[in-house]
Amino acid sequence: MRRASTSSSTSAATRPAAVDARNDVVLVGRVAAVPAERTLPSGDSIMSARVIVDRDASAQQRSSQRVDTIDCVAWTARVQRSMRAWAAGDLVEVAGSIRRRFFRGATGPVSRVEVEVKQTKRVKTVHR
Repeated sequence: MRRASTSSSTSAATRPAAVDARNDVVLVGRVAAVPAERTLPSGDSIMSARVIVDRDASAQQRSSQRVDTIDCVAWTARVQRSMRAWAAGDLVEVAGSIRRRFFRGATGPVSRVEVEVKQTKRVKTVHR
């Protein structure tokens, strides 16, 4: 039996190029509180902080929420050292990727969405 040939209406020459996946995040906001360092049950050490980012004017027109509070986590020693110098109110820039992390909490499995920080810089220091 002969198979019917199939053809696509879009030739290889006219198909759109494949888009590479990206997971890049850059935030500029205020540090909510002094970053916390903790050791996970796996033995890994992480530094975590919350960054408060003001919403832009167009977002504020659609919602009464004025800010977003984003959990940020550093796994590398270099970024952890940088975050140790942060104080509540400092204006910081963080660059990294969105991650969903799973772990076991007191009541069972838990997941958290956070920014895995790869680079950071303090833009403005609050007066101490």
